[in-house]
Amino acid sequence: MKNRTAIRPTPWDTEALEIPAFELLEYSEGALREALQTRGHHTIRVSPLADKGLLHRYGFYYCDTLIQPNCTPSRLRASEHVDATVSQDVDPEQILQISEGAFVHGRFHRDFNLARRHAEKRYGQWLGQLLDSNEVWGLYWQGVLAGFIGCHSNALTLHAVKEQYRGQGLSKYWWSAICVKLFALGYEKVQSSISAANMPVINLYASLGFSFAYPEDVYHRLVP
Repeated sequence: MKNRTAIRPTPWDTEALEIPAFELLEYSEGALREALQTRGHHTIRVSPLADKGLLHRYGFYYCDTLIQPNCTPSRLRASEHVDATVSQDVDPEQILQISEGAFVHGRFHRDFNLARRHAEKRYGQWLGQLLDSNEVWGLYWQGVLAGFIGCHSNALTLHAVKEQYRGQGLSKYWWSAICVKLFALGYEKVQSSISAANMPVINLYASLGFSFAYPEDVYHRLVP
């Protein structure tokens, strides 16, 4: 019988990082030891309350803490504005331009062992997949494209707003509109996954009635 491996390849990361990439399936000394014997970039997600001693002993370093905002129809505090509309009729080139440099809170951007171009490529490929599957909503203000939200099923995945439209309280209208549309499709919950360092988005979700659950600390290790 073939021995069960404690790590698995992540080909989508491999393509972007241009080196082998893996995810650890468990937090154990065996998994960490296997990772150190495998060349490439390794990711592990652990509870914030877990003892991090083993991670430090095996050279893993902290990159991010992810939390999951979630909301039900009864909790949503929706806001509407006549000038704020959403549509899946988008220009992919404009969407990709808006995304450039927008994901600085992401774990790949915060990994000091990775070149920024690799981090940009990772999120760019993800966004491209969402565009190809028609899962991107354009955010329009007075008919002008101001940002986007990528959705996969009931999850809000990638999103960005042009700088000139930030900090004005406009995002609550767009996020509200997307949530309302997802609930109308029959989803009982809308959720996302965001960095705990992204305070503007945390505040946005909180203002809309989202609660937060399932925190995870993300650690990386680069094995040459």
